[in-house]
Amino acid sequence: MSTATLSPAVAAALQPRWPRAAVTPRGVRLRVAAAWALLVLNVLTFYSEAPMVLPVPGVAGKALTQGALVLALLVALSLNRPPQVRPSVFLALLSALAVVAVLSSLRAEFLLGSVFRAGRLLVFVGVLWLLTPWWGRRDLLLVRAHLVALWCVMGAVLLGVLVAPGLAFTDGRLTGVLWPVPPTQVGHYAAVALGLAVVMWLTGALGRRPAAATVAVTVPLLLLSHTRTALAAAVVGVAVAGLSLFRARARVRRLFAAVLLGGWVAALTVSSAVTGWLARGQTEADLANLTGRRDVWNAVMEAPRTPFTTLFGNGLTNKSFGGLPIDSNWLATFHDVGLVGVALDVALVVFLLACAVFRTNSPARALALFLVTYCVIASFTETGLSDASPYLLELTLAASLLVSGARSSP
Repeated sequence: MSTATLSPAVAAALQPRWPRAAVTPRGVRLRVAAAWALLVLNVLTFYSEAPMVLPVPGVAGKALTQGALVLALLVALSLNRPPQVRPSVFLALLSALAVVAVLSSLRAEFLLGSVFRAGRLLVFVGVLWLLTPWWGRRDLLLVRAHLVALWCVMGAVLLGVLVAPGLAFTDGRLTGVLWPVPPTQVGHYAAVALGLAVVMWLTGALGRRPAAATVAVTVPLLLLSHTRTALAAAVVGVAVAGLSLFRARARVRRLFAAVLLGGWVAALTVSSAVTGWLARGQTEADLANLTGRRDVWNAVMEAPRTPFTTLFGNGLTNKSFGGLPIDSNWLATFHDVGLVGVALDVALVVFLLACAVFRTNSPARALALFLVTYCVIASFTETGLSDASPYLLELTLAASLLVSGARSSP
């Protein structure tokens, strides 16, 4: 039956409630982007021990990042009135992970810190639920908002290099000195911005000039940060996304041919420089021990546990063990939220990959494949999939690209 034969009230009730890109007011789109940018600021950890041009008290920096989550919640509530959410298996699994984090944190040794992190994760997931009506848009609103936020972070890092180059390279690796961003995070943000820009350019969702500008800025920052995991994850992620577009896009085939040719030339001419960059001044023993990570990983696995902590963990921590960083999402998740949390993390990744496999070829699918591939590779030496973090935000971005029934138009 056509809606023209129905009463006006019934016809209005049958119309889709999700916003269309063509009719969404510009102010609403800006507020959606602002809410997402505030989430990025919230997960931009403030490292008070890092060198800074203008010393900022750690309390003030952490209050700014944590206050950003409250502002994101208020902006999301102002957009979504009365609150309506889109069904999402991904967010349902993420909500279950947040509940497990709360249960385990109530029995944690450091109760106050664990409960605070678990409550923050609950609010973080709540904001993501409130933004679900803007998932699945063909104008890639959330992706563009994320890319702009990354541009701002990279701009701050680049400006810090220009203002205080000696301070930015204190340990031989690029560090943010206007905002304290450690080298690993500089590499992470640069790699994700680089991958998103390249994949969007391959699909025609981003123009040549902004894509070229992003590549020109992020590649040097990524190399100067000496972050091997981020580089490997970005390369493999772009390759997987490109392969999904290989048959449909001549631009992708030309890029693959150029990369293969460039790689062959580099292997013949600058292989020693590449090897030196990858070694990063470390000995063979350091590389075999994964820069000390294996010692921490063995200690985590050998720590005594009760049946409860085996299943539900010891509560959310700062992802360290014995004062040393764990540097592995899967072991950190096992330590914090146990085997149940690890199973939920695996379910999140498997669900996204399954959705990507069964989704038709599109720019959204390619971007989602890049984000999921990047997070999976980075998870072996980085943490964050069991707490409010950039990695969890990027997996959510992938989930927003893979929703079915997107009714928006470019």
